[in-house]
Amino acid sequence: MAASRDVAAQLLFYVNGRKRNQFACPGLMLAQAYQRGCHIFSQLGLLFFLPEKVVEKNVDPETMLLPYLRKNLRFTGTKDGCGGGGCGACTVMLSRYNPITKKIRHYPANACLIPICSLYGAAVTTVEGVGSTSTRIHPVQERIAKCHGTQCGFCTPGMVMSIYALLRNHPEPSLAQCIDALSGNLCRCNGYRPIIDACKTFCKNTGCCQCQENAVCCLDQEINGLPGPEEGRKAHPKLFSEEEFLPLDASQELIFPPELMIIAEKEPQRTRVYGGERMTWISPVTLKELLEAKVKNPQAPIVMGNTSVGPEVKFKGIVHPVIISPDRIEELSVVKHTHNGLTLGAGLSLAEVKDILADVIQKLPEEKTRIYRALLKHLGTLAGSQIRNMASLGGHIVSRHLDSDLNPLLAVGNCTLNLLSKGGERQIPLTEQFLQKCPKADLRPEEILVSVNIPYSRKWEFVSAFRQAQRQQNALAIVNSGMRVFLGERDGLVRELSISYGGVGPTTVCATHSCQQLLGRPWNEEMLDAACRLILREVCIPGSAPGGKVEYRRTLIISFLFKFYLEVSQILKRMDPVLYPSIADTDKSAVEECHSPLPWSMLQYQSVDPRQLPQDPVGHPIMHLSGIKHATGEAIYCDDMPAVDQELFLTFVTSSRAHAKIMCMDLSAALSMPGVVDIVTAEDLHGVNSFCFWTEAEKLLARDEVLCVGQLVCAVIAESKVHAQQAAKRVKIVYQDLEPLILTIEEAIQHNSFFESERKLECGNVDEAFKMVDQILEGEVHMGGQEHFYMETQSMLVVPKGEDQEVDVYVSTQFPKYVQAIVASTLKVPAHKVMCHVRRVGGAFGGKVMKTGILAAITAFAANKLGRAVRCVLERGEDMLITGGRHPYLGKYRVGFMTDGRIVALDVEHYSNGGASLDKSVFVIEAGILKLDNAYKFPNLRCRGRVCKTNLPSNTALRGFGFPQTGFITEACITEVAAKCGLSPEKVRMINMYKGLDQTPYNQQIDARNLSQCWRECMALSSYSARKAAVEKFNAKNSWKKRGLAVVPLKYPVGVGPVAACQAAALVHIYQDGSVLVTHGGVEMGQGVHTKMIQVVSRELRMPMSNVHLRGTSTETVPNTSVSGGSLAADINGLAVQNACQTLWKRLEPIISKNPRGTWKDWARAAFGESISLSATGYFRGYELNMDWEKGTGHPFEYFVYGAACSEVEIDCLTGDHKNIRTDIVMDAGCSINPALDIGQIEGAFIQGMGLYTLEELNYSPQGVLRTRGPNRYKIPAVGDIPTALHISLLPSPENSNTLYSSKGLGESGLFLGCSVFFAIHDALRAARQERGQFGPLKLHSPLTPEKIRMACEDRFTNMIPKDEPGSYIPWNVPV
Repeated sequence: MAASRDVAAQLLFYVNGRKRNQFACPGLMLAQAYQRGCHIFSQLGLLFFLPEKVVEKNVDPETMLLPYLRKNLRFTGTKDGCGGGGCGACTVMLSRYNPITKKIRHYPANACLIPICSLYGAAVTTVEGVGSTSTRIHPVQERIAKCHGTQCGFCTPGMVMSIYALLRNHPEPSLAQCIDALSGNLCRCNGYRPIIDACKTFCKNTGCCQCQENAVCCLDQEINGLPGPEEGRKAHPKLFSEEEFLPLDASQELIFPPELMIIAEKEPQRTRVYGGERMTWISPVTLKELLEAKVKNPQAPIVMGNTSVGPEVKFKGIVHPVIISPDRIEELSVVKHTHNGLTLGAGLSLAEVKDILADVIQKLPEEKTRIYRALLKHLGTLAGSQIRNMASLGGHIVSRHLDSDLNPLLAVGNCTLNLLSKGGERQIPLTEQFLQKCPKADLRPEEILVSVNIPYSRKWEFVSAFRQAQRQQNALAIVNSGMRVFLGERDGLVRELSISYGGVGPTTVCATHSCQQLLGRPWNEEMLDAACRLILREVCIPGSAPGGKVEYRRTLIISFLFKFYLEVSQILKRMDPVLYPSIADTDKSAVEECHSPLPWSMLQYQSVDPRQLPQDPVGHPIMHLSGIKHATGEAIYCDDMPAVDQELFLTFVTSSRAHAKIMCMDLSAALSMPGVVDIVTAEDLHGVNSFCFWTEAEKLLARDEVLCVGQLVCAVIAESKVHAQQAAKRVKIVYQDLEPLILTIEEAIQHNSFFESERKLECGNVDEAFKMVDQILEGEVHMGGQEHFYMETQSMLVVPKGEDQEVDVYVSTQFPKYVQAIVASTLKVPAHKVMCHVRRVGGAFGGKVMKTGILAAITAFAANKLGRAVRCVLERGEDMLITGGRHPYLGKYRVGFMTDGRIVALDVEHYSNGGASLDKSVFVIEAGILKLDNAYKFPNLRCRGRVCKTNLPSNTALRGFGFPQTGFITEACITEVAAKCGLSPEKVRMINMYKGLDQTPYNQQIDARNLSQCWRECMALSSYSARKAAVEKFNAKNSWKKRGLAVVPLKYPVGVGPVAACQAAALVHIYQDGSVLVTHGGVEMGQGVHTKMIQVVSRELRMPMSNVHLRGTSTETVPNTSVSGGSLAADINGLAVQNACQTLWKRLEPIISKNPRGTWKDWARAAFGESISLSATGYFRGYELNMDWEKGTGHPFEYFVYGAACSEVEIDCLTGDHKNIRTDIVMDAGCSINPALDIGQIEGAFIQGMGLYTLEELNYSPQGVLRTRGPNRYKIPAVGDIPTALHISLLPSPENSNTLYSSKGLGESGLFLGCSVFFAIHDALRAARQERGQFGPLKLHSPLTPEKIRMACEDRFTNMIPKDEPGSYIPWNVPV
């Protein structure tokens, strides 16, 4: 059908105040077109006003706002972090005008889930629209940058947009509102504290730490027991000055476009339809049109926020030929108060429902609002702010997800659903039958859900909500529950009882039969016991149930019931003190929430030397060089680069089997797909399909056999990302499974499957020492792996230059030299033909080295073969599947010790799960062995390490490089020794600590005086003794909440490999106008190395930092770069930059001495006039490091970073939940070049370590498939997980070392201190178990998740649940 322009309607919305028009076909023409199967928009198009009119054709309803912004409009500040609404990197602000209420609603939303067809009449604001360096930066952008809230910066635009949207609605928000606004945003770098500091500057009343838990005012040093700062050290809560900030002025914000208001109020509303290749989008604007569309398309889903259908389409490949999306239909947004309850429209967003319920609770008596309070409780933690603003109440109900938080509550609350069809109205109860989609109790295909009736609670009726997730906010529930009971007023007998659970079956499960049998019983302990047993029989979770954690989920079912029993009993006592007894004082803690209060912090760092020149920036807390650009979205990452002419996109096809032979591979269907250009296989890479950089060749593409799920098999190259992804799904591979399938460390040991030979380190006489000790203890500790979860996934763009076989590789990597080498090898050209460029990296943590090179090599091969630029950007799930992460470890120890806690002999075996190929695993096992002693002097030590070869993706470097695993094994051993001796772990740690001058097991000299100082300061700063007594007092009074306290020391060696591995070079140019350009071999990935380099130049050349510019890293300017990692990038590159600057200064000294009052412009021109070179290379040879593994001696490290951390936690013994009450960290930073950056590194590493030891869990199926792919299932710490109180103190170091200005690299060391939280939980668990008479060994493995915490708190409920015999079922996941 040919549609003429005069009948075309428009899809009209605004982006950053600029108009976007999309033609559409209205009314009857629309229906006719749909019936004929015509795609109208192939002939019309998309019309913009930028300021010039642009027409773009072939718009698809499947297009989401995120790619539309990034690729079509080139607004690349909005980032693609996960594509599923789980990370917040793509947050934008939507604004809509309601012509009925005359109000404008501003709210944050995930651009990755917003179809552009749903934006009619909306204004979209991206980070570019908030402010920019070319116009004016917004106070939000300024403050998040100047408060040091950016590191890699990839998450920053999303953070900015979440805070900005909050301020548009609440110009002076509370801190609680700020924390809630950030609940849907993830950051992997900075630990959230500086972002919260930025938020506090907008809050009317930030509060004082006096109101915080277990703390008094931080300003009263003596009362809090905090040591006063030593002379020359500042105690600050902040690293910035608020007085410098721009004021927030609401009058300067973008106005809502008046044109949209006029259209909303005056333009006749008609159904809009948009057609694409696979989907038709229908947007009715009246209830009548909606019903008509549903009659014609009964199977079409109704989409409001796309938070349910969107992920299904993206991740499960479900295609809906027709989608119906109602637009501003008034009846779907009804809020009606009736005599018996509240009616809420199905189209209301969950955020709107939350606000409505909060308002109702304020106005009505408490007894009438109990179900509303329960719903509000769950709405506070359900997803993040963005999802709550997009998802609708009706969509949440009708989706009937198994882990829905609201459906269990609505099911027990006697709620009813108001349905409508062309045949009339109908009302159905929201019951178990509805939730199970029983035909008689479900919506009919032509019906729609209009509204939900939620009745008031009655007197003597009680409703509670419970949920437990992997983390407190923005996480799907492991188990949730809604419970309601109605008791007889005079007799207290159960008249009505309803209990529903989510997360225990394929949909919400109601314990109907159990509740029926409990009617008529009194509300007492006997009823509770009977209820637990009945429900466990009715709500059955099989041992092989999806999601695993079976025994934990069974325990939660009855633990929640016990909490409900206590909650109701407590209220009953208040209502009728005579009839109802009080609950025991020790039980009262069971009904208290385990949620953290608002966070606060205190920082201490060394003041600069008063003799230092005023313009010398070294030692000052300087903002990150790119901080403002991070906050405005102007910082360019690899995938932000504009498309190159004729650019192609590459997508990988990976193995679906863990160990199999490739029988055949059929590419024909994929090659026949539209837009597909080529498919690269191992056959194409003949002769170049492997590359050896260190010890063992790594294969690029699998040829005959696959060794893990996720191994690269082939690569599809197409005209677009969508075409490449669609074609990749059409590649057909036939496998034949091979034996053995080895996934776990234990299986590898059983099959003797190892890489290389054993690594061994020994000192003293271990065997003789064991004969002299008082006691010997044996044990083993398992530690799980960890995903890097850098916010920017693996990204690269390869551009053939068209002559001399030259190729430019733009890539997000830590190691440009390696990428250059592997690409050159694959293309069979010299390295000088391959130029590798890295502007900045959106986080790396060790994960952008080896696998990045392989991905880049294949991409480069495709680009070279086709003679066209090729881009490759991995999806989050692909990235996690392909790249591997931190090595899981198994540590077996035998320790001999005296009764006073002195460890005399230690014999340890380390086994790491290396995966299918070697990668860096041997280096990791070696580093782990060398660092295993941590802060302790073991006079007789033997350690052996093996790398297990398994059928998992190859594990690789990750922040800490083996030490977080081996140091943790040592600390676990120390803890068990303490328990055996009846001593506190802190006392045993102190007894065995290095003291003064000493030697390591490999005979390197060590001066541990700063270690002792860190320990003493940490004990004092944390008020350890007083708080230990307070913890014991708390535990004595509370049975179901327990607190724990732990202090852990740190000795982190810094150094990487031989001398050559630490060399660095730099290039410094001075131009005639006096400006300076510097380049060096380090990669900026959030650690602030470029900022520190400019500080170095500023000091050495005595010039302002504003005179100095630094471009990205490139093998074209600085060759043969070392890897940026191991905390050494600033150390070694800074020495190279210093060397170059000193060369220039020496050349220019005669010029400067002649004109000491001149400017750099004068001096540069004079030097040029005298033919003095204004360019210099700098070089640092590397640290003199060595290690002889045959002799077990050497000098493998340049220096040691010392530190200590004290953490206090509170656990919920009934759920396994925990909160971090307080953490105090003292770190020996040497002479910090930039305290803001260094403290940021310590915090970020600590929070990442806290995630490693307590939260982050990788799950693999028995077939070797990684199940936890993406933020939906893999949980890193969020803003609500950080310690309530966080104190960081940098220990000033008087020593003059060989390092840059006597500074120390702090990027990795702080991660290990996260285990202080683990051992604080361990301390709390020991208290819980001892109270229950359990004094046996407490063996806990990492991560110490809610599941492990709860199951370690053995009680009558854990003993009540049914247990499955091992081998009687196939587990959902296996610990690898």
